[in-house]
Amino acid sequence: MYSYIIGKVIDVDSSSITLECFGIGYLIYTPNPYAFKEGEEVKVYLYQQIKEDEHLLYGFKTINEKQLFLKLIEVKGLGPKMALPIIAMGSIGGIADAINRENILYLKKFPKIGDKLARQMILDLKGKLEVSGSVEEVSATDEVFDALIALGYKDKDVKGVIARVNKELSVEEQIKEALRLMIK
Repeated sequence: MYSYIIGKVIDVDSSSITLECFGIGYLIYTPNPYAFKEGEEVKVYLYQQIKEDEHLLYGFKTINEKQLFLKLIEVKGLGPKMALPIIAMGSIGGIADAINRENILYLKKFPKIGDKLARQMILDLKGKLEVSGSVEEVSATDEVFDALIALGYKDKDVKGVIARVNKELSVEEQIKEALRLMIK
């Protein structure tokens, strides 16, 4: 089992990065691949999933993201491919807060999360997640989401774009970046 890897980002794709370490290129699925820049040397915290027919690596910029991911995949019916967009679209604190407050509407904003799975997340994780993110991050993501929906974009398209928006920008800049991505 891998804990982390340090290497140079060779390629950034819509769902993954390729990280070169000692001449080997590792394909790593990440919540927000666009947070990585080609050519930069980074430390990526890893989770390795081994199945009968494939070995996959999932990578995270911070140990907190990895810990949240590990908690999410413990939920019945929620696998790694569903957990990545949750981490990409929400903040760690926002997700933990939504689970602890039983905010089903917030959880249902994530792709492929319906009423039943949102309730299962609350059942399995309530009280087990620390609230370490800021409430401001949660409201920023919500504001961007609501703004794009108000402009007439479809729910599915908005969810895909929000996952790619840089969360470090102000709300106004996030909306502008999201609009640029919607047009492409």
